[in-house]
Amino acid sequence: MGVKNLNLSIVTGVAIFFLLGLTGCTQEQQNKIGRSIQNITGVNGVVDIYSGGKLIMRFLRVDKLTTAHGTEDGKVRPYRFAYGYLDRNFNYKVDSNEKKKLYFEVTNYETYIFYENPLE
Repeated sequence: MGVKNLNLSIVTGVAIFFLLGLTGCTQEQQNKIGRSIQNITGVNGVVDIYSGGKLIMRFLRVDKLTTAHGTEDGKVRPYRFAYGYLDRNFNYKVDSNEKKKLYFEVTNYETYIFYENPLE
């Protein structure tokens, strides 16, 4: 057996082991694994915020939206927060006048969409 075949066997074995491990996981555990992989690899996310059915703000290069928790009681708060670049002209690009990364929040009462940037 050559080195190439040995490497292929090892990769196949690891993949089978990983897939068998996932079949024993609950959906929530699988979601946690997926989120942790995304946290490591990052997402070139976009957050669009709407008001009255109209796009009013767009943030680019958002890695993730984090659910806020209380400092003292640990209870979930009704908003999410993240860091991103404000896309003032809605062109999906960070232009020269948009180079500052901003902290922003969206509440559970706003309409917003989080998705991967379709142009990058």
